Amino acid sequence: MARKIKADICVIGAGSGGLSVAAGAAQMGAKTVLIERGEMGGDCLNTGCVPSKALIAAAAHAYNMGQGERFGIAPAKARVDFAKVNAHVKGVIAAIAPNDSVARFEGLGCTVIKADAHFKDGRTVIAGNKEIQARRFVIATGSRASAPPIPGLDKVPYFTNETLFDNTELPEHLVIIGGGPIGMEMAQAHCRLGSRVTVIEATRVLAKEDPELTSFVVNRMIEEGVEILEGAAIESVAGEAGKISVALKGGRIVEGSHLLVAAGRRPNVEGLDLEKAGVEFNARGITTDDRLGTTNKRIFAIGDVAGGLQFTHVANYHAGIVIRNALFRLPARVDYGSIPWVTYTDPEIAHVGETEEEARGRHMRINVLRWHLAENDRAQATRETEGQIKVITDMHSRILGCTIVAPGAGELILPWVLAKSRGLKLSAMAGVTVPYPTLSEISKRAAGSYYTPTLFSRRTRAAVRFLGLFG
Repeated sequence: MARKIKADICVIGAGSGGLSVAAGAAQMGAKTVLIERGEMGGDCLNTGCVPSKALIAAAAHAYNMGQGERFGIAPAKARVDFAKVNAHVKGVIAAIAPNDSVARFEGLGCTVIKADAHFKDGRTVIAGNKEIQARRFVIATGSRASAPPIPGLDKVPYFTNETLFDNTELPEHLVIIGGGPIGMEMAQAHCRLGSRVTVIEATRVLAKEDPELTSFVVNRMIEEGVEILEGAAIESVAGEAGKISVALKGGRIVEGSHLLVAAGRRPNVEGLDLEKAGVEFNARGITTDDRLGTTNKRIFAIGDVAGGLQFTHVANYHAGIVIRNALFRLPARVDYGSIPWVTYTDPEIAHVGETEEEARGRHMRINVLRWHLAENDRAQATRETEGQIKVITDMHSRILGCTIVAPGAGELILPWVLAKSRGLKLSAMAGVTVPYPTLSEISKRAAGSYYTPTLFSRRTRAAVRFLGLFG
C-alpha cells in the first residue's frame, strides 16, 4: 500500500526551476515534496550549461596558447589530453553538485523522493511507493534533445548533449547536425581542442540572432577551421561507430568519425498521466497562462516543459512567479520583454529585447545605434577588436533591444537588461561614468551617439558663441 503524504506544494523535477521552487517554498515554511527520477540538478548541471561551459573554457586555453605572436610571444601548440579534459568537465560538475544534492534539500526541510512521478488524479501524484496530495503542484520536468526525422539516423551511433560529455576520446572529425547555440558552441570548442568539425544547418546558423552580428562569430569560426554548411538539406545518414556518412541534397557526402545531433528539444511530458489531472499539453509542452497556471488550477508548469524560451535563467524566473502565485496568491505574471540570452561562442553573443528586424515590424520609426570594438581602447590593448554593440530605440530614446558581440558579452549585457526592464531612456546609459579602459565603454559610447547630432549641431555652436558674449 502506498504511503500517503500531504504537502503544501509538490514539485516534479529537480532541475534549476524545480530546485528554486522547492528551496524557496521550504525556507518560507511550506511543507514541500520534491520528486526527481534522475540526477539532481537536471540538464543544466549534468548535461547542459555547466559541462558545456567547462569544455568551452578548456578549449579557450588550448586556443590561446597559439595566439601569442600578436603580443610578441612565441605561440605554442597545445597538447590536448581529451580524457583529462573530460575529467576537468566532470570535476566542475562535482564541485557544483552539492548545491543541488538530496542532502542539501532535505536539510532545507524538503521531502525528496527519487522516483518516477505520475498523476493519479487532479490533486494526487504517485511517486514510487508514495502517494502525494498537495494544495499545489509544480511540473518542472524540463526537456530533452530531439532527433529530426532523417532516414538512417536511428541506425547510427550519435551524441546529443545528454551523452556528449561522457565522451573521453577526441573526435577526429565531428559532424554536427544543427547550427543553433549548442551546435555552434560545441563546434568551436572541439575545433580548438583539435577535432576537424563540420556544421550542417538547414537554414542559417544562429538563426535567432541578428545576422549583422552573427557574422563576427561565423567568420571567426571559419578562420579557426570550422566548416559551416548553411542551407544544407540532409537526405540520409549511414555508417557505424568511427565512420559516419551524411548525404546532402545535391550529391555531397560528409564523412566523419563522430556525429552530434543538436537540432532542437522536446518537452518531457510522457509518463506523467497529465490527462488524468486535466492538464492540457501539446508537442511544444504544457499549456500555461501568463501566471504559469495550467488547465488545472492546482497545477503550475515552469521551465522548458512550459514551452517558450529554454534557458536556465528563465526557469528560475518562472520559479519566482510560481512562488508568488502558489504560496502568496499574488497575481504575478510573466513578462519576457527583458529576458536576456547568451551564446557562448568566442566572441560571445548577448541579447535582450527586440532585434532590428523585430523592431522594424512593430514600430513606425526606430533608431539603430552601433559602436565597434575597434574604437575601444581596452579591445585594442587585448587585440580583440572584432565585435560590436547594436542598440535599438524608438523615436523617444526608449530602449527596445540590444545585442552585443564581444569577448564577455554575457557580462556586458546586464546594464541593458536593467535599463530595458526598468524602462530607462538612453540618457541614463549615456550619462553614467564608466571606468577606463574597459569594454563597458562601448555601451556608453553607443548611447552617447544618439545625442551627438544634437550636441554638436549648428544650433548648439551658435548657443555657445552667444553665451560667450556675456563673459
